[in-house]
Amino acid sequence: MAPEEVLDAVNRLSPNGGLVELTGGEPMLQEREVVPLMQHLLDDGYTVLLETSGERPLEHVPRGVIKIVDVKCPNSGEPDTFHIENLETLGLSDEVKFVLSDRTDYEFARDFVARHHLERRVNAVLFSPAFRKEASGLRDASHCLLDPQDLAEWMLADQVPARLGLQLHKFIWDPAMKGV
Repeated sequence: MAPEEVLDAVNRLSPNGGLVELTGGEPMLQEREVVPLMQHLLDDGYTVLLETSGERPLEHVPRGVIKIVDVKCPNSGEPDTFHIENLETLGLSDEVKFVLSDRTDYEFARDFVARHHLERRVNAVLFSPAFRKEASGLRDASHCLLDPQDLAEWMLADQVPARLGLQLHKFIWDPAMKGV
């Protein structure tokens, strides 16, 4: 869709403003189109969220957009893709998220949070257990690569300034379901 078509569709769905989240794959791969779209949405009175892996520069994201930035952990299959300069673009309305597969990922995330003082830079730091790629059927924690209880206990023991977040859509619908 052209940016104008997206704006028209958003205005039809919610003509008096509201919440719009840009997510993706990676929305910033279309930076040339997405940045002006975000500004138009802000100008039209929408609250705009950008969910991004942080692998692309974020310095052109309009002020006022709430960024939800995913830092890829060692076992994500995409380690070292985070654009570290993006930390300078974060503000007190933004969030940083870590999806964790095991203790190594947890320690990476814990240390990243401490090293970069994320608790002082953003609104929220979220730790979430990853789901198995082949997860299907049952909607419970047995599909998590990292037991949420273990993660919670580690976070409490280390007094990590983060919240435990569960991918609720994988508990509500079949974990293999896309687009929810």
